[in-house]
Amino acid sequence: MKITLKKIGPGLLFAGAAIGVSHLVQSTRAGADFGFGLLWALLLVNLFKYPFFQFGPRYASATGESLLDGYKKLGKPVLIAYFILTFATMFTIQTAVTIVTAGIATSLFGDIFSIEIWTVIILAICLLVLLVGKYKLLDKLIKLIIITLTLSTITAVCFALGNKTQAISFQQILPGDSIEIAFLIAFMGWMPAPLDISVWHSLWTLEKEKSSGKFSPKSAIFDFNVGYIGTIILGVAFLALGALVMFESGETFSPSAGAFANQLLDMYTKNLGKWAYVFIGIAAFTTMFSTTLTTLDASPRAMAKTTQLLLGHILKNGYLFWILILTIGTIIIFFFFASEMGLLIKVATILSFLTAPFYAIINYVLISSQHTPKAWRPTKVLHLLSVFGIVFLVSFSIWYLIY
Repeated sequence: MKITLKKIGPGLLFAGAAIGVSHLVQSTRAGADFGFGLLWALLLVNLFKYPFFQFGPRYASATGESLLDGYKKLGKPVLIAYFILTFATMFTIQTAVTIVTAGIATSLFGDIFSIEIWTVIILAICLLVLLVGKYKLLDKLIKLIIITLTLSTITAVCFALGNKTQAISFQQILPGDSIEIAFLIAFMGWMPAPLDISVWHSLWTLEKEKSSGKFSPKSAIFDFNVGYIGTIILGVAFLALGALVMFESGETFSPSAGAFANQLLDMYTKNLGKWAYVFIGIAAFTTMFSTTLTTLDASPRAMAKTTQLLLGHILKNGYLFWILILTIGTIIIFFFFASEMGLLIKVATILSFLTAPFYAIINYVLISSQHTPKAWRPTKVLHLLSVFGIVFLVSFSIWYLIY
């Protein structure tokens, strides 16, 4: 087990980035509002996004370069488009995950600090970890966090099932009105994560090679599958918690970060008992902290690399520059939208879904091109799944825009 855990790395970083708002907030809300009625959406979007996420570590391990290097080979306009899309979304995404983390911290540790102070403290701790400990500390820390989260969440689901006395309905639902459709798009937008995480994953794969030696394509794909399957299982688990505890209860989630965190922790402890409040609270906090930490690392890493490729030379302290820009921008946005967590998350998730076809298409074109060694280009099954996935993502985006 020790050897296996040592080999696994970027896949769990992917899980750490993915298992956050999409699971704690969106999946739980889907269960609370629709019961198990949107289980089809969760499973379908995970299936159709799978190849495009997998192409990140596949390409990086097969070529020794990131997806961003590949994007440049497809043409500079592709890289410019990535830069613009990332710059347009990274502040909103970082603020969305940080505000939930701060809300849980406020709920868990009481009124020691305000949610504004907690936001600054959390970002400062993340900065310290990333600038001092760098990738190696991030790699080690995420393993402990994911194991803790998995055990606590599965335990909560088992207790919730044990306390359920009424029959459970698995009838699937297709949302009809504009509000429900907007939620469906938002739900799938970050389930299990935005597609640009494939770029992050390719960068983490290269960092893994630097710190641990050769990371073969076979190992990279196995590592990815472990993390991806874990995100699906936990996505279903959080949806189940919302369905088992809150569906048809008359309760609705608050758009306020602090109030939402209280509701979330109460939902867990209602099934496990008051004794579990701290345990579950720490699990929920570490989940969101891991997302805050990984996104704060990945976006600056990607932007530094993109800037380097566009300018044609390495920028000194490029990572430091972008991580400070992201941190400052996050704090500014937070102080303007602190009371609008629900709106902030909705905007971020919808933007992620609408940009998904772009990443799906360029990842597929790159992995199928001459820039990828023939042995590691997609199989016929993966080709077919990719085509269906692109059609699915484009169709849903058009449906949302014209509805």
